Amino acid sequence: MAAEEEGIELAVVDVEEGLDAEAQKKVFEREIEDGADALIVQPVLDKNDQEVLKKIEKRVPVMLVGYEAEKGETRYDLPVIKEDNYEMGQALAEEMLKDFEGNIEEKKIGTSFKRTTDSNMLSSRECGFKDALEDKNANILELSLDSLLDREENTESKVDIVIALDDSNLTAIGEYLASSQPHGELLYGIGQSTEAIYYLDKGIAECVVVPDEFNVGYQSLSEVARKLDHYFENMKKQTVSYSVIRKETLFSKENQELLLTMSQ
Repeated sequence: MAAEEEGIELAVVDVEEGLDAEAQKKVFEREIEDGADALIVQPVLDKNDQEVLKKIEKRVPVMLVGYEAEKGETRYDLPVIKEDNYEMGQALAEEMLKDFEGNIEEKKIGTSFKRTTDSNMLSSRECGFKDALEDKNANILELSLDSLLDREENTESKVDIVIALDDSNLTAIGEYLASSQPHGELLYGIGQSTEAIYYLDKGIAECVVVPDEFNVGYQSLSEVARKLDHYFENMKKQTVSYSVIRKETLFSKENQELLLTMSQ
C-alpha cells in the first residue's frame, strides 16, 4: 500500500536462511546493480551483517525491519522499524495474571519452545514475560517444543499454562491442542497469522498479543520514500504498536480492521 501511495516500484527478494555476511552482501550488491535505489532488510542477525549494510548505506538508503539487538552487541546505528518485543512479553504475562487474579504460585508454566532464527526477538519477549512475573513466585519451566508435544511420554513436561512467544510456536501448539485429547492446558501467545486467530476464535488460545506488522511494512517503505525525496535527512527509528485480543473482543471494530490487514 505504501509503495502504491508513494509511486515506488517494490521488489521482494527471498534471502536463503543461514547465509553468512559475505553471501548476503552479494545479494545486496546484485539488487543495487539491478537498479535498487534503497534496501529494506529483514532480518539482520549479527554484527557482521550490520557491518556490511553500514558500508552499503553509503551508496543507498538502508532500513532494517524487525531487528532486535542483543545486549552488549556492537551497534552500527542503522535505522530500524520493529515491534517492542520486551513490552509484548510483559503484556502477555499481565493478561495471564488477570485470569488468575495474580495467583499463579501453584501453576506450572511452560515457555521457551522451538527457537527460531531470530533468537534475539524471542529472548527479548521472554525477558519481558519473566520480568512481569518477577515477584509472583512463578514456576516457569523452559521446555523444548518436542518435549511439550511428547507429554504422554514425559510427565515432567506437563504444564498448566503454555506460553508461545512467536507465531510459529503458537500455531504449532494450537494445532496440537486442537487435535489431541485435552489436558486442561491454557494457551497464551504472541502471533500475527490468521491461523493464530483461528485458535483464539475456537477457544484453544486464551489470549493472543498481535504485533502490528502491517504498519511495520507500511512505515518502513514510507520512511525510505521520504529519504529518497530528502536525501540529507536521516531516517527515523520507530517502534510499532500491538493489540491484545481475546475471543470476546475478536469482533470489535478496532480488531476487525487489524484482522483485515492480517488476511491480505
